[in-house]
Amino acid sequence: MSYNEALLEIKRGGVIESTHIGSIAVVDSQDTLLHSIGDPDTVAFLRSSAKPFQALPFVERGGVEHFGFTPRELALSCASHEAAQFHLDAVAALQAKIGIRESDLQCGPHLPSDADMLRLTIKNDLRPTANFNNCSGKHTAMLAHAKMRGLPLDTYLSNDHPIQRDILAAFSEMCGLSPEAVSLGVDGCSAPNFAVPLHNSALAMARLCDPRGLSEARAAACKKITSAMTAHSEMISNFGEFDCELMKIGEGKIITKRGAEGFQIIGILPGVISERGIGIAIKVTDGDPGRMDDKLVSRARVRPAVTLEILRQLGALNDTQLKQLSAFGPRKVLKNYAGIVTGESYPVFELGR
Repeated sequence: MSYNEALLEIKRGGVIESTHIGSIAVVDSQDTLLHSIGDPDTVAFLRSSAKPFQALPFVERGGVEHFGFTPRELALSCASHEAAQFHLDAVAALQAKIGIRESDLQCGPHLPSDADMLRLTIKNDLRPTANFNNCSGKHTAMLAHAKMRGLPLDTYLSNDHPIQRDILAAFSEMCGLSPEAVSLGVDGCSAPNFAVPLHNSALAMARLCDPRGLSEARAAACKKITSAMTAHSEMISNFGEFDCELMKIGEGKIITKRGAEGFQIIGILPGVISERGIGIAIKVTDGDPGRMDDKLVSRARVRPAVTLEILRQLGALNDTQLKQLSAFGPRKVLKNYAGIVTGESYPVFELGR
């Protein structure tokens, strides 16, 4: 059975009021487990953390060149964007470039996470469409992959569709598992999603950041994806969101991608703390639901602080970088709506073998 450990505590008036538990795996690109908290073999769905791997076969087959994707558009293909106006414009322009329609997407609509667009949607009683879905960039790239190969568009989300089989094969290879060892489920956007041990998720991210030993085509595809994500991190989420800001502060050396239900994956490129790439997978057991403030901005409580603490302990971020990210943690002073200090939140783990 898997077991979890305390990751983050919330203290009020000197009393521990909440404790968030979970597991962490830190793995290098040679499949060495460097550190772990809780059970590194906890099986968890990657949810949206899988997006860079879902784009991998398309890039590997030459999709970027075939359609003339810019790095910004490739980043959008790996994104959980927040439906800011610039995201919506970019998705629509990419669909026009590919020659598909928004109605081809089978992800369904939802309200925007971008505060300005959310206000506009409510004020004008707008009805969100499929492009508002934070996975619309991923679905657009999947449709591009199918169109490039002359495959059916209407069944592109079926497990048996050739592009989904290719995605599963590529992901399982990056994880060091057979496709049969990957548990499948349906994501919130209706696409197939994957559950594997945290150790294997972290390995996949380490290899994405350090593709030595992979085929020439796959290594080139990995480098295109990581370069696009770090160069255009605002497309991955939004300005001010944790994934975006960490990758900007990381100066092209740190990759990160959040997933639903408390999943987070982080990659560190070679040369930062090791000659090898490092992958980190985090699963927060309670799902780490976002909390919206009075400015209509939603932020996760646990994963940003835990991620920063891991990177601090590994020496992947210096004091200046940590200070620039201090709004996310790792240690935060908590205030109530009147601005009065009520307590603090802080990580409670030490990385061990």
